[in-house]
Formats: sequence, structure tokens, C-alpha cells
Amino acid sequence: MGGLSIWHWLIVLVVVVLIFGTKKLRNIGQDLGGAVKGFKEGMKTSETEADAAKSAASDAAQQIPGKVIDAEVKQETSAKS
Repeated sequence: MGGLSIWHWLIVLVVVVLIFGTKKLRNIGQDLGGAVKGFKEGMKTSETEADAAKSAASDAAQQIPGKVIDAEVKQETSAKS
């Protein structure tokens, strides 16, 4: 009673190939490989966008020393007659 030996895995592989066939297994492998590749590209794009957003936020947060902008906002009210 223990782990499966190499012979057990070979028998399982032969049975899977007999059930599904090599063409179907190849198509499944290509689909799975394409999905993994797309996931990796998506993660790289996400990281790049996050880095760009961080740098844009840090650029916007920097202030010019010695320059103060003071403003006052007033709400206009109209009187109806």
C-alpha cells in the first residue's frame, strides 16, 4: 500500500489514450496551453496597467513647492418670483 509506481501510471496513460484517442488529447493539450498563455499575458498586462496607474498617481500627487492655490466655491441661488 503506497504510492503509484511508474507501471501504474503507464497503464493509466494507455487506457486514457485508448478511450479518448491521440487527436482529441492533442486538441485538449493545445486548448489548455493556449489558455495558460492567455492567462500569463493577461497577468502581464494587468501588472503593466497597475504600474502605469501608480506612476500617474504619484506624478499627480507631487506638488510644486512654494505655490499655493487658494479657491473658494460658492453656490449660486436663484430667487423665483
